[in-house]
Amino acid sequence: MEFPFDDFTGRDWQTADDPGTVRFAMIGLGWWTRAQAIPAVEESSFGETTVVVSGSAEKARDATDLAASIEHAITYDEFHEGVAADAYDAVYICTPNGLHLPFVETAARLDKAVLCEKPMEATVERAREIVGFADDVAVMIAYRMQTEPTVRRAREVIDAGIIGEPVHVHASMSQPLLEVIPDPNQWRLDPELSGGATVMDIGLYPINTTRFLLDDDPVAVQAHSTYEHDAFADVADEHVSFTLVFADGVHAVCTASQNAARSSHLRVTGTEGEVVLDPVFFDREDRGFRLSVGDEQYTVAFEQVDQMTEEFDYFAHCLLTGTEPSPDAEHGFVDMLVMDAIYDAAAADDATPVPEP
Repeated sequence: MEFPFDDFTGRDWQTADDPGTVRFAMIGLGWWTRAQAIPAVEESSFGETTVVVSGSAEKARDATDLAASIEHAITYDEFHEGVAADAYDAVYICTPNGLHLPFVETAARLDKAVLCEKPMEATVERAREIVGFADDVAVMIAYRMQTEPTVRRAREVIDAGIIGEPVHVHASMSQPLLEVIPDPNQWRLDPELSGGATVMDIGLYPINTTRFLLDDDPVAVQAHSTYEHDAFADVADEHVSFTLVFADGVHAVCTASQNAARSSHLRVTGTEGEVVLDPVFFDREDRGFRLSVGDEQYTVAFEQVDQMTEEFDYFAHCLLTGTEPSPDAEHGFVDMLVMDAIYDAAAADDATPVPEP
């Protein structure tokens, strides 16, 4: 069997070499926007940051030093009032989850395309409203795995039937959240702002990447969650395990934790072989790709790319070429429904105890 690795193009979505430039307004100036998003756009081919938006006027002014292209620093209130609206074409929303909706609403009113960080919102109800605004402007949900070349190649291998019919998936993501962000009062641990600590923040990587690889959506879930650290008492999902059941019988068994060593992997096993991405989800680790079919095994080294730059360039390329970006709001809304079902299943806690010997 031939494996067509040599003819794979990382940017298989690109159809134009120089379609133009999309000007971005960056909404929410936390560490991710400042350390990841703005530098990624500065290195991009089709984008530039021209406006920064924060709840703090001082924080916005300080952020103008992050890129020479930034022309305006405005507050959230000024954004909603339409200040500097002529200086940007699209918005990138990276506020806490529970604050996404009003910025999408204003962007739609101002006729600006939206790249909204995942998850869409903190609740299904608020996410549903975002889907409605997507009728007026392009809305893409920022699942960077879907523009990650290694993940796209894995999907191509699966689509081509190289591993046969998918049978099951194993996926996991974990990190020591309170070491990464040493603040027990952070918004990720506030259920009103986050919707949940682990499923909503990192558990969705296995969920969405599995959906992308299989090109299918779950029809049922099983789940269990627990917490030990007091900082997770309000959200109750420090550690979580869940199973996604797909219509064709494929089961995806997933785990996630916000209080464990940093680790991530995804394995799709089929009737003829399997593809393993390890590590996969963290942007600051080189992605690994292994394929086995029968007695043949391949470890493939792809050129490592900045996932955020790929995501911004893909989104900008879509806008400049009149292409509908994906994943769109309806796609992201399915994840909201799946995660809501996981929380419900975990709350029911119908695990069967093992009898004592």
